[in-house]
Amino acid sequence: MSELRYGWTTGACATAATKAAHTALLTGEFPDPVEIVLPKGQRPAFALAVEELGDGVATAGIVKDAGDDPDVTHGALVRSTVRLGEPGTGVVFRAGPGVGTVTKPGLPLDVGEPAINPVPRRMMREVLGGADAVVEISVDGGEELARRTWNPRLGILGGLSILGTTGVVVPYSCSAWIDSIRRGVDVALAAGRAHVAGATGSTSERVAAELHGLPDDALLDMGDFAGAVLKYVRRHPVPRLTIAGGIGKLAKLANGHLDLHSKRSQVDFGALAALVGEGRPPNGSGTPTPRSTRCASARRPGCRSGTWWPRAPARSRSTSCAARPSRSTSSSSTAPERSSAAPLNPWLPVPGVPVSRGGGPPSTGGCR
Repeated sequence: MSELRYGWTTGACATAATKAAHTALLTGEFPDPVEIVLPKGQRPAFALAVEELGDGVATAGIVKDAGDDPDVTHGALVRSTVRLGEPGTGVVFRAGPGVGTVTKPGLPLDVGEPAINPVPRRMMREVLGGADAVVEISVDGGEELARRTWNPRLGILGGLSILGTTGVVVPYSCSAWIDSIRRGVDVALAAGRAHVAGATGSTSERVAAELHGLPDDALLDMGDFAGAVLKYVRRHPVPRLTIAGGIGKLAKLANGHLDLHSKRSQVDFGALAALVGEGRPPNGSGTPTPRSTRCASARRPGCRSGTWWPRAPARSRSTSCAARPSRSTSSSSTAPERSSAAPLNPWLPVPGVPVSRGGGPPSTGGCR
């Protein structure tokens, strides 16, 4: 299998566009391609798709290339419009069309701020070299794309977030999805929610919400990343956590698997039988109690011969899933949260400066 191609985050694209616009504002010419330095030292270069220079304002645009990752923003046009600011004002960030605004506490940005995350902000300040400037980031069609992300539930309204901690998109790592799970917990805690639910899909989410009366900001679109929920809640405790999903995925979770994707964990039918069948009687002896005598031998009020006696209560989830060793000898309870198909080397080959030349319609892939 050939190596999957890596891509660039919206934060990296916005930084490169900001550098190009600021350079044009100062010199009258756009650098194309424009090179930036990422947080880990890589030096990619980006081709410009938009160059607009006016009186005291410049705009540059870059088409995001997410590589082989099914990123919803692949092919989106990220623009940066730069104006010189008043002396001593530093860099002021604004949300243009297609970029959201924070409306709920719990995120790493204050309410009312444009949804441009801290690392991309730092990268843009660095390429501006200490200049006083007003930077407006926009994404063509971003408001529509944002409806296919977590942003509305997190209280980011009006468009997408400008994301990225490394500047690089690792194919199928779903790092943005896992980060959204963490931000969802943060927003729920900031809203004072004492009960949150992580669900593997829309049906299980709807059932959990109706059963427990949970609002949208208490619901986590967990997907297959049960481990991401459990590990983050362990570090940021919530009084009550519900995990909802189909029997197959929850059987894998009960067996110690933290990544529930079919490629990375399988249902252990022996362990499932031990949990729900005669192989695990309430007395814990390891010897099945015959169905015909189980209820009668318990001598409980209202007991009828030939019925099942309820199992003993399950152990508390607060200490089980994350720490419990796997009952299966075929896989580990600490399965990695990203696909083993992704290449081990996260950086593009050297020599040569890679040039982003994204294109094509945005993907409707699952990783956000």
